[in-house]
Order: sequence, then C-alpha cells, then structure tokens
Amino acid sequence: MSWEKEVEEIHLRRKLAKQQGGVEAVNRQHEKGRLTIRERIGELADEGTFREAGEGAGVPEFAEDGSLKDFQPANYVLGLAKVGGRRVVIGGEDFTLKGGSPNPAGLRKSVYAEDMALKYKLPLVRLHEGGGGSVAGSGGKGARPTGDPVFARSRFLSIAQVVGTVPVATAALGPVAGMPAARLVASHFSVMTETSQVIIAGPHVVKRAMNEDVTKEELGGPQIHAKSGVIDNVAKDEKDALGQIARFLSYMPDNVWELPPSLEPQDDPERMEEKLLSIVPKERRKPFQMRQIIKAVLDKDSFFEMTKKYGPSLITGLARLNGHSVGVIANDCMFYAGAMTADAAQKLRRFVDTCNTFNLPVISFVDEPGFMIGSASEKAGTIRYGTSAIAAVMQSRVPWASVIVHKVFGVAGAAHFAPDSYVLSWPSAQTGALPVEGGVAVAFARQLAEAEDPEALRQEIEEKLAAAQSPFPRAEGFSVHELIDPRETRPRLCEWLDWVNPTRDLALGPYETTMRP
Repeated sequence: MSWEKEVEEIHLRRKLAKQQGGVEAVNRQHEKGRLTIRERIGELADEGTFREAGEGAGVPEFAEDGSLKDFQPANYVLGLAKVGGRRVVIGGEDFTLKGGSPNPAGLRKSVYAEDMALKYKLPLVRLHEGGGGSVAGSGGKGARPTGDPVFARSRFLSIAQVVGTVPVATAALGPVAGMPAARLVASHFSVMTETSQVIIAGPHVVKRAMNEDVTKEELGGPQIHAKSGVIDNVAKDEKDALGQIARFLSYMPDNVWELPPSLEPQDDPERMEEKLLSIVPKERRKPFQMRQIIKAVLDKDSFFEMTKKYGPSLITGLARLNGHSVGVIANDCMFYAGAMTADAAQKLRRFVDTCNTFNLPVISFVDEPGFMIGSASEKAGTIRYGTSAIAAVMQSRVPWASVIVHKVFGVAGAAHFAPDSYVLSWPSAQTGALPVEGGVAVAFARQLAEAEDPEALRQEIEEKLAAAQSPFPRAEGFSVHELIDPRETRPRLCEWLDWVNPTRDLALGPYETTMRP
C-alpha cells in the first residue's frame, strides 16, 4: 500500500492552481498589457528562487465519484524569494480571480504576508492589483456575515508592526482599491505604473455616495497621486516599477537589527568636481540646479530620487557615499525658492523616519529660505507640519551631515540640522533670521518711506546686511565645523562617514519616537 493516489492529487491541485483564473482570464490580463501575479514575481525575483507558501490553499470541486474535478486557488500568491541575491517575502493579488477581491483563502494568505516578514525578519514586497472586500461577502452562496470574533487580532496590527521592523516596498500595477490601497501606502517605498489607479472606492460607489461622475483615472491616476503624496514614484510600465523596487531594496538592510549593505567603492572618495565652484550663482536671487550638486558629490549614478512631484521644494532620495547607503535631503530653489511647504514638511518627516528606522546616515544639502508664507500656506497648516518635521529631525539617532550650500533662514532652517550634525559651509552660504530682502522691507519700512531715493537706500541697506550674513564670521566663531571649498565636499563627507561608521551599530533595533506636533 502506498500514498501514490494522494500524491497524484497533490500534483494535480498544484497544476490547477497554476491556471489561476483560467485561460480566458489570463488572456484578458495580457490584452490589457499587464502581467499576472506569477509573472510579476518571476520578473522581480532572481531566477528559480521563488518558493510559494500556501500553494494548496483554495477551494476544490469534486465529481460525483469523489474524485477531484477542479480547484480554485487562493487569489493571493505569496512566498519567499531572492531579489539581488537577498531573501525577501513577496506577495500580491491575483487579478484573474474575482478581480483580486479576496476569497477566504486569499484573505488569509494576504494577512500572513506581514507575519512572514516579521517572523523571518525579511523585507516585504507587495505587488497590488485588486479591490478590497465585496458587499456580497466571500463566504459563498447562502452564507451569513458573522464578522471576526472579538478576540481576533486586527489585521492592521501586523501591517503597523512590519513598517517599524523591515523595509516594505509596494507597487500598484492596475486598479488598487480598499484594503490593498491601504497596504500600498503602508510602506517605505511605493510606485505605480502609468496605467494603474489607486482609489478608496470606485466610480460607481462615488457616483452613488457623492453624485460625482468621475473615471478611475480622474479619481486616482498617476497624475493625481504623484502630487498627492499617496505614492512615491511613477513608473512607465511594470518592468520599470519592479526595477525601482529592486533598486530601493538594494540600499536597505534586511531589518532594523542590521546595518544597510555597503558595496565595494567604485568611485574615488577624493574626487573633486570643478563645476561645484560655479553652480551657485553670485546673484543671491538667481536659482540653480541642486540635483547637479547632489550628483557631483555622491557616488556616480547612485542617487535614487523618491517622491519628486510631492512637496517639490524638497528633494529626497537614497544614494551611496563611498559605497555606503545614505539618505539625501536637499532644497530645490526652482520651486518656491526652496521654501518649506506643508507638503514638503510631511515629505521630510516621513523620509527622516525611514532613515531613522533603518539606520541610514543623512546628508542634507541646505538652501532653506524658511517656511512658505501667504494665506494658502496658513490654510494648509504649514507651521504645524513644519514643526512636526523639525521634531522628527531632533529625534534623529543616525549620523547627520549638513552642507550649507546657500540659504538658511527662519525656523524652517532647523529641519536640516540634527542635534549632532557635522556642519560644512560653502562660501555661498547666507544665514540669519530672515532673508535680507524681506527683513529690510519690515525693519526699515519707515526710513524707506521717508527717503528721497528709497530704491538706492534699500540697495545700500541690503548690501550692508548681506555682508553680515556671510559665512566667514560664523566660521571664525566656530558656528560651523568647517568653511570649505565646494570642490572639497565629497572628500570631507567621505572622511566624516569613516569617522562615524564604527559607532553606527550602537543604535540598531526598533526606532521609538515620542509624540510630535
């Protein structure tokens, strides 16, 4: 007597599960220009490394003689794989079955994704396409909704725990609504394709509840969420989205108990770029390209920008410095002169929290004119969000280097300096309570009004006060660590990172914060 018959059934169930929603459903997915969940995992994972968990979860259908007739698998695919040689947990909805709306087994597997990541202390990747629960329920014909028992653990508990423990990267690869949308944003990096949508509820629900006639794209297309802050990046297609996830993970540790990975340096730490001497114009009000500075200082081709179109006056991203992973913050004076808006402040707080969670040293390139002013800024609550961002910086536990490239004015300037920041200043730096132009208009309003030539007097006062904002007196008073030739920035930062690296493992483990405004 052997178990050959039962083993044959196991293999048959696996084969049927691989058919997903059937040939027609898979073809429809391809006609839309989209991959199936298994194809997506195959594209992201190193070849042959995906090991599925719960492959046999689903609903069997039996013939009259009791033999297996068909098998409908769980519509969530989950397992362990390697990405770039490192183990990760990967999961995602199967849109070919019920449009990704969870069947009972699929729901259980989706909840288990976070548990797996927590148990094995591995990065989590979610590849989303599908809606949340259905009003019809998932229990089948005649089933009565009973809800979870009062002692059941909230599925949001592990979702909240995982973002404080391991890196989480997510992608929207089609329509994503309800619970999958919540999971999408509960991540450290999120990306959506140009043909995907992220929505709380679909057009029919919106029409019924709000009497709005809108499409899925108008509700939550990439043109909406690139600027809303719901997602970090937009990808041109699925391959690009999966490539961005792989790149994001390459900068991150497996968990909070490990340091981020370091690569063998491919760029000379002593490299000094001549163009850094002239990128910042001598004319105080003339803009310049901060990204040129970032790319000239950090390892070549290593800068991975995130959340570019949300809060665009602030630049955030990951990079490498002499092979080490670092977080990068910088002002972009091409938008609002680099001023901190409410959106930029929220973007800064979230990014700083990510760096603190995963022990990424932060390098800040500073050109901060202060908080954005005006009625729109006040209505947006800029001072509250800005103060929250400053609190996040003050609670920072990671090494922090600040390079004063140009302006540092007002309260918002504090958001660029952690308590133990290593501070370098360029000769182009200007620091003070207010920019000269605005300060003169306020402090000398009466003298200017009474002057025979107000414009000449204004220029005279501005030039005198601008000289007082020079970095030389501050360097003389040891208000910065060093006043440097801009071309020296990369060697100085590489040297600093060598100084602090031996102490970085002292801060490993979960990151805890206090209340923030």
